[in-house]
Amino acid sequence: MARPLRFRYAPGSWSTGRVRSDLLGPLDSNIGATAGDPWYAPPSGYEARRFDMDDGSLALFCWTDDGEGPDGVGGGPGGYWLGNTETPSTLWRTEKYALADVPFGVTRWAEKELLAVLYEDDPWLEDFPHLSWYFLPVLCSKDGAGTTREFFREHAAGFPDADRFEALGFYEQFLATGVMDDEREEMASKLGTSEYMDLTRMTATMGEFDAARLLVNAGYDIEPEIEVTTDHVIDFRATRDDGTSTLVEVTRPVAPNRRSAGTPSAAVRDTVETKTSGQLEAHGGGITLFVDCSSFPDDDWFAVRGERPEVGHRPAVVFRSRPDGRTEAYRKGSVPLELDAALEWV
Repeated sequence: MARPLRFRYAPGSWSTGRVRSDLLGPLDSNIGATAGDPWYAPPSGYEARRFDMDDGSLALFCWTDDGEGPDGVGGGPGGYWLGNTETPSTLWRTEKYALADVPFGVTRWAEKELLAVLYEDDPWLEDFPHLSWYFLPVLCSKDGAGTTREFFREHAAGFPDADRFEALGFYEQFLATGVMDDEREEMASKLGTSEYMDLTRMTATMGEFDAARLLVNAGYDIEPEIEVTTDHVIDFRATRDDGTSTLVEVTRPVAPNRRSAGTPSAAVRDTVETKTSGQLEAHGGGITLFVDCSSFPDDDWFAVRGERPEVGHRPAVVFRSRPDGRTEAYRKGSVPLELDAALEWV
């Protein structure tokens, strides 16, 4: 799988002449390119060029004679490259850095440029500014731009029987709280940078956001991606104000009409089995399992809600969220989390 958008840092002296010969020249020869002024002014002390390729891809480059380096790197003359196109050979040996790991002014300038392009291509995303910013590293990535935008546009971010405006409004409201901002690159990357649509994986990623929303609404501080002694990674640590914490792992069953399981309850059990026979079994206890049934249409969820099937692990919370913010759930075992404020038990 390709990586999300990341900066390349090229230390050393740059000039308009070098930019023309080392960057524009190779790009124009290989795929056809033009260079011009960026749409937004670059950070103070920097010069910048925007490269538009004949195939529709884009790159940005800004440089300075005396600026900050990326995290862990001293300052001085250097340039920052960001793009969803081929990389000129001059930059092949340069190091890559996450958007948050380069000087703030450089990141903010590049994000403004990319968001403007995103909104020009898909103006409906402008109604969801924090979601657009959060997933920008994949919405504008080299391989994943098409699939990620299609997932939001055509598949309502994994919600059945919902339009995209309802669904994206649900995630916009949660992401705008900023509680997941520090994990932006890692969490956004999970959505996918592949050129091929994988609805199962993409909806599973949104299940982690559904679980995070429940925990936050219930009053917990959350920390994603917790490494444990079994060398597995558990999705979240949820911590209360008194310092007590609980590990939470999330799984999201696929609705029966999209898998071989014949009934909604079987779909739940089969999906959970992959967790209970793997990392949860290896860990040996101490983890609360969240089973996110938000991919289930009404009839399937009503069947699960009525049968309340065992899931092969305790404690567990089986829930379903809807774009209007409502969440219903049932539990198995003694769940060490106070969730009454975030959902309705059924």
